[in-house]
Amino acid sequence: MARVTVEDCILNVPNRFELVELAAQRAKDISAGAPLTVDRDNDKDAVVSLREIADKTVELDNLREEVIASYQRQQMYDKVAGFIRAPQSGMAGEAGEEIAGMQKVVNEEEAEESGISFAGDNIEIED
Repeated sequence: MARVTVEDCILNVPNRFELVELAAQRAKDISAGAPLTVDRDNDKDAVVSLREIADKTVELDNLREEVIASYQRQQMYDKVAGFIRAPQSGMAGEAGEEIAGMQKVVNEEEAEESGISFAGDNIEIED
């Protein structure tokens, strides 16, 4: 089953290395409880993710963004959504704990009032 699925996926994602990254990220999402877009048919998460990519039922751009975010050490302030993303495993210490405990920030002024300053794309938290 998986070989046929990979061959179907190559039509949508021609780079096999990128396909591995995208399918692995989607399998992690499924494992974390994300809703399935195809029937499981007693398949494992990796095969289900490949079937979803082959059937074009998941947004590849969103998966690409998730893969990129998973490799980032510093978390960025999302100016569009107005919140700070949760820290990844590479971020440790007091700054990571403070960011993890923060709720939604409506705008930059509100963030600066709560002790967060912006230096380019980096976040600095005052003690």
